[in-house]
Amino acid sequence: MPYLTSRRRRWAPALLLLAAPLTLAADEPARWDAPGAGNPLLPGYFADPSIVRDGNRWYIFATIDPWGDDRLGLWTSENGRDWRFSTPDWPTKAAATSPTSGDSKVWAPSVVRAPNGRWYMYASVGSEVWVGTAPSPAGPWRDANGGKPLIARDFAPAYHMIDAEAFVDDDGQAYLYWGSGLNWTNGHCFVVKLKPDMVTFDGTPRDVTPENYFEGPFMMKAHGRYLLTYSDGNTTKDTYKVRYAIGPSPFGPFHEAPNSPLLQTDAARDIISPGHHAVFRSQGQSYILYHRQALPWPQPGDAVLRQVAVDPLTVEADGTLARVRPTHGSQVAGFAAARDHGLTWTPIGDRAAAKAADDNYATLWRARPDGSGTIVADLGSVRRVNGSRLRPEFATRRYTYAVAASRDGKTWTPLLAPGEHQGSPVTLRHPVDTRYLRLTLATPGAGLWEWSIDGAGGHGR
Repeated sequence: MPYLTSRRRRWAPALLLLAAPLTLAADEPARWDAPGAGNPLLPGYFADPSIVRDGNRWYIFATIDPWGDDRLGLWTSENGRDWRFSTPDWPTKAAATSPTSGDSKVWAPSVVRAPNGRWYMYASVGSEVWVGTAPSPAGPWRDANGGKPLIARDFAPAYHMIDAEAFVDDDGQAYLYWGSGLNWTNGHCFVVKLKPDMVTFDGTPRDVTPENYFEGPFMMKAHGRYLLTYSDGNTTKDTYKVRYAIGPSPFGPFHEAPNSPLLQTDAARDIISPGHHAVFRSQGQSYILYHRQALPWPQPGDAVLRQVAVDPLTVEADGTLARVRPTHGSQVAGFAAARDHGLTWTPIGDRAAAKAADDNYATLWRARPDGSGTIVADLGSVRRVNGSRLRPEFATRRYTYAVAASRDGKTWTPLLAPGEHQGSPVTLRHPVDTRYLRLTLATPGAGLWEWSIDGAGGHGR
């Protein structure tokens, strides 16, 4: 069963990263706005992903863009393609804050299963790191450090005390890495050994900053080498990237690898500022999960909007990493080949509405600013329809929807009166035999990634 490579499981040591080199899958489709693109993996704007698997379920914890929220985002999936959104009950900005936290929200989660069998989350709240624990990634999550930050802002006030990542070596010893810089410069990386409770420091934290480090450390191990992967550059621009350094121990010393950067902007293919990543394994192969700028880029306005993508990662026989070729849709071993997207339909009248039927989370249909937004879907013939699944632009916001049906496209029968809904997917039940469905999105300027229509026997994920 697939698990994170750099995090110890009860049966899977970190050395399992030593897989045969991958043959990178072809970038299909080649364009970011082509139908069926597998990247972005998640519908919406999220960053700093952490991924784990427990039983038959995948969990992705992530920052909610722009720049965090009062809670973290949590996506769950059984097949790796169809994801459901929720928010963990901890941390929250209200419950995990201190006089020195600052105004920034909750962001940059790292989730790991410890040798003691429990799960631990290291999350940044403001400018500090907090730690929580749970019996399962699904929760319930609770503070694990007596209601105070594990790493306070004043630990090293010249740097940013965020982006903590836990690493469990193959001997069961746990370490915690963290650190960033201020004003997009002068990032520093710290590491400390953790006691078995995964909370108490075993010794004094050390500064192990390698060349060109800024933030987002993620430790891996391969062929006896310790690979400190990290981000540098500016995530608000096109300079963000993933680098890596090599060391002989969890404390280094670390020196940047000759073939670093590992993953960087490919402007010609509309892949901008990939970074702040996690590494995981599925069916014996390694992958890198990361965020990159939402498209089309640059976005209008001041908001920084990022999306989560996944691509293969090759570990060479000498313990180094091959450069990653970012794509618009790599297939992950063990993930479903495609998302469950319901009945095929075509839009009537509004050609742009095809973006809500193209199975691509990079393309967005948007209602007009005056609040009027309607999609008429033609199923091609009278079909049995059970309901709809909607993937709104922001999973945390409330939108008003209404649904009507028609057999001839002229006479319409209301199925659902206008009502507010939140989440992703938003599941609407409206059983009917019809050829045409009309979806009205009455929230001004609201966006929709996908509208999936479930037929007889269909079901939402």
